[in-house]
Amino acid sequence: MDMKKFLILTGILILVASCGSKDRGELVGVKGKKWHPEKPYGMELVPGGAFIMGKADDDLAGINDAPAKTVTVRAFYMDETEITNSEYRQFVNWVRDSTIRTKLAILADEVGAAPGDEAGIGQFAFVDADPENMTVYEKYMYDNYVGLGPTGYEGRKLNKDVDIIFDVNEYPDEYYAEVMDTMYLPIELSYNGQRTWDVKKFKFQYTYMDIQKAAKNRNLTRKDVLVKEEIEVYPDTTTWIRDFSYSYNEPMHNDYFWHDAYGDYPVVGVSWKQAKAFCQWRTLNKNAFQKSANKQFVNSFRLPNEAEWEYAARGGLQAATFPWGGPYAKNDRGCFMANFKPVRGDYAADQALYTVEAKSYEPNDYNLYNMAGNVSEWVNGSYDPSSYEYVSTANPVLNDLTNQRKVVRGGSWKDVAYFLQVSTRDYEYADSARSYIGFRTVQDYMGTDVTKNSKNK
Repeated sequence: MDMKKFLILTGILILVASCGSKDRGELVGVKGKKWHPEKPYGMELVPGGAFIMGKADDDLAGINDAPAKTVTVRAFYMDETEITNSEYRQFVNWVRDSTIRTKLAILADEVGAAPGDEAGIGQFAFVDADPENMTVYEKYMYDNYVGLGPTGYEGRKLNKDVDIIFDVNEYPDEYYAEVMDTMYLPIELSYNGQRTWDVKKFKFQYTYMDIQKAAKNRNLTRKDVLVKEEIEVYPDTTTWIRDFSYSYNEPMHNDYFWHDAYGDYPVVGVSWKQAKAFCQWRTLNKNAFQKSANKQFVNSFRLPNEAEWEYAARGGLQAATFPWGGPYAKNDRGCFMANFKPVRGDYAADQALYTVEAKSYEPNDYNLYNMAGNVSEWVNGSYDPSSYEYVSTANPVLNDLTNQRKVVRGGSWKDVAYFLQVSTRDYEYADSARSYIGFRTVQDYMGTDVTKNSKNK
């Protein structure tokens, strides 16, 4: 080919390529879906900014674990209330129902029950058991990856279009009855004529990446930094008995978590590890909807860092003792501002004996309820009395996986006013559960333009 023909052909190719492109040959970047910030349900936006973290006044208790320090945090969303019993039950029920559906699908597979069998356990068979209803990708996954996991059923798709039957009189067949029987405690362990769930089988599995570990050692493979967790999700209701010796709290043990009367009260008896699992499930549950609606995935829900919690609790007030300011725990009408133990032996002086509904008392200036009192709250941080001396001043966090002492903040219904102070630090062990510790979640805000400092300009 001579040079003249080559140049003509090259020009034609360039012209064709240009005509088929809308960027006119300019560097315009890759255009994705238009992003519309969406306020998460039940959350409030906490604008990022700088604040003085730690004790502004003398440390009367002499603990010296929270010296005053100026730090800056990003903008984030936070639950306006502590996670309630009703909300946590949604998590527990999801785990229970998923466990039941998996057991039903496995047994249906073992006995050869087909998905079209509407009269028996076959209606709960794996969806991919019917190749006619599988997408090309599902067929590929079925042919290449099914059977490689510990049970041989990893990756199989459950049928969630059929409601689980809980009434024993309506069980479709003996196979269904067999599966449901395994989810309850044995008959010999029942009492009062009722069989109860075997809550030890309510387990949630999830995998996360240890990004800190990956960043510190770039020679590690992805497999080296993936961590798999399996957590029993049911709250430890026995904490109502175990936390208080020589005290009658059996009604709280029996009713507090399950009864609808307490649905809007904060969940307790949940360990730090269970709170983390809840965050993972909430992200999974929300993104499952996002995927079905062809929307972009949302940021992960998580526990707040210690600095984020204190910043949010202060509600924009600098050097305040409590979320409402202070230095007193009463307002100008003589009413207590939170649920705590104001008088020795008199838990009801603040109009509450135990916990109160999550939307009780006045919210702070970020519209967050009970950032002091009601229940203490887990945060995503390990307790070190000297941590303020060495953590970063930008989005500070200390979460040492080898340190099982996890920070709790805010004080509770059984604490004195000192623990209600926004700067007071306390801790409990990660695998421990208490009748006075709950939690709330946060979600990172997309972008950096929402800061308290910028609003003041």
